[in-house]
Amino acid sequence: MKRMGSLVFAVLVGVGLTLTGCSSSSDGGGGGGTSAGGGQAKGKIGVILPDTKSSVRWESKDRPALEAAFKAAGVDYTIQNAEGSADSMATIADGMIADGVTVLAIVNLDSDSGAAIQQKAASQGVKTIDYDRLTLGGSADVYISFDNTKVGELQGQGLVDCLAGKPANVVFLNGSPTDNNATLFTSGAHSVVDKTPSIKVVGEQAVPDWDNDKAVTIFEQMYTAADGKIDGVYAANDGLAGSVVSILEKNKRAGQVPVTGQDATVEGLQNVLAGTQCMTVYKSAKEEADALAKAAIALVKGEQVSTDATSKDDKGNRDVPSVLLTPKSITKDNVDVVFKDGGQSKDEVCTGQFAAICTAAGL
Repeated sequence: MKRMGSLVFAVLVGVGLTLTGCSSSSDGGGGGGTSAGGGQAKGKIGVILPDTKSSVRWESKDRPALEAAFKAAGVDYTIQNAEGSADSMATIADGMIADGVTVLAIVNLDSDSGAAIQQKAASQGVKTIDYDRLTLGGSADVYISFDNTKVGELQGQGLVDCLAGKPANVVFLNGSPTDNNATLFTSGAHSVVDKTPSIKVVGEQAVPDWDNDKAVTIFEQMYTAADGKIDGVYAANDGLAGSVVSILEKNKRAGQVPVTGQDATVEGLQNVLAGTQCMTVYKSAKEEADALAKAAIALVKGEQVSTDATSKDDKGNRDVPSVLLTPKSITKDNVDVVFKDGGQSKDEVCTGQFAAICTAAGL
């Protein structure tokens, strides 16, 4: 398909005019809705999510939040998931470009494959957005995420607080080495933990592809190597934290060893309430999706994206215009923050054996 060299948009006047969007039959994409302001850009937004394994958030939170934001804005869109395959993501991107997307947002699986997608998109006149993860060496027009160094700082401080000044040997179970966010989380956590005299880091390892099954094996090996003398664990997200908790349970130490997390998943919140995980970090999917939708819609219309920061891409030697949102630390004392914001359903978290725990916590 030959792409037009510039964005063309039409202004629709009046209320009640509906844009009918195109949707693929299996990707959950869609479009349409009524444009509240009566103005509508002729463009299409494509979003590629990374997988369904590293975190439940992508399909259970991000997809519905993005769909709601795009529908409310009345824009044409499609959303697909690469299912952890960089090759699949590249194929999906090619298909979206051929299908006429004018703005493409990706959550890269690694920077090299993400940069290649963005380069191809730019050659076809397609604007690109880095969603949640910065593509090092890429060419995204804007980056939408949370302040990921701050996420790590909250995790590090959470671990320090949970250890309450006691002398402690801790290990770091980091996220995927191909994910720049994981690097930022770890850096932020170390900035707090390393300056705490009572804490000694006795082991550290990254988990390829954020794979929770691999995390079980990796942490068990770390636990054995330390002869069980581990007093705290930095786990980069709730999935990895769950893997750690399973090994601690096996060794009858769950609840005795503070474990951090991230994403405020149902399992993570349940572990926090049960005391087997000391904290998690909440990042509102709705807030992030709304920020992406605003940026994508602005690019579709040929407008300037409103940003509040820049993010350093050392590999690409550039500062990427960014929207960096503020994460929240969640402990047993403020789990209701997630419920009130709609991040998780109280009914889903406070079920079964956790019903009594929630009641005792005043939820």
